[in-house]
Amino acid sequence: MKLSRGWSLFLVGFGVWSWIIWPTFLKNIWADPRSFTPAASGGGATGFLMVHALLVTASLVLGTAIGVLGVRGFLAHRRSAAQA
Repeated sequence: MKLSRGWSLFLVGFGVWSWIIWPTFLKNIWADPRSFTPAASGGGATGFLMVHALLVTASLVLGTAIGVLGVRGFLAHRRSAAQA
């Protein structure tokens, strides 16, 4: 299956968007007071932080995979256009 140039660029844009949005989201979650228990209580990460970290990780993995598919589709489109 070949992707059109437009769809390939859309997928690349989605991958880039994921790498812009999700690290910022994780930074904000990290700063949230619900992310860690107080030092007097042991000072560890809470379930709130762990769930959101898992969400961010999954989103970055999927965003990367989608971006790679877009790059591969764009390069395949360029190769087929150059051969024509």
